[in-house]
Amino acid sequence: MKPENPAAGQPEKTGAPAKAEKPKKVVNEREARRLIEAALYASGYPLEPKTLCSITGITSKRLVSEIARGLAESYRVKGGALEIVELEDGRFVMQLKSRYVKKIRRLTLKPLLTEGPLKTLSYIAYRQPVPQAKVVGVRGPQAYQHIARLLEMGLVEREKLGKTSILRTTKIFADYFNLSRDLRLMRRQLEKLFEEKGWKPGEEETPPMSQAGQKLPAEVKTAPQPA
Repeated sequence: MKPENPAAGQPEKTGAPAKAEKPKKVVNEREARRLIEAALYASGYPLEPKTLCSITGITSKRLVSEIARGLAESYRVKGGALEIVELEDGRFVMQLKSRYVKKIRRLTLKPLLTEGPLKTLSYIAYRQPVPQAKVVGVRGPQAYQHIARLLEMGLVEREKLGKTSILRTTKIFADYFNLSRDLRLMRRQLEKLFEEKGWKPGEEETPPMSQAGQKLPAEVKTAPQPA
């Protein structure tokens, strides 16, 4: 008589035991809104959904953007002096409403740039990528000093191609002036700003951006910070 098999009648084990699923992290949207609001207030420049995700701990860019839009709507309904704007490239920025700028201008910090360097920066931004020699030819010999200052501040970068130096703006520039990082979108934004001052894109000279009606003038903002 054969001995009984103790395992008889029991289901066969196939492979490793199933792992218990980790419980999904519950998003506290109220706290996320507070963190997004704090980040936009403290940064002073537009923030990408990726950055907002890292601050809030939310992994979904879509969800964090929806929360930021809800926050922007609450600011709109509240009707205060500040607003939160979603830029064309999906970044968000907190800024002072334009109609209050003149009222508080005397209380603001010293302008980041004087008119001369700002005009040179405007020309580079609209014509980029542009040879340095072309900038100097249009803006005059003083443009060398302007360019050196803009390079030092991180608003412009220079690339050497043979004997030619090519100038273009940086991400810091786009963030500081609330412009898109996409050059095609940036160019359209600049055209709109310049045309408000009566300047036509075909002309050689450009008006300074601080006088072209951008959403938050340089006089009202702090110095740019690397993103």
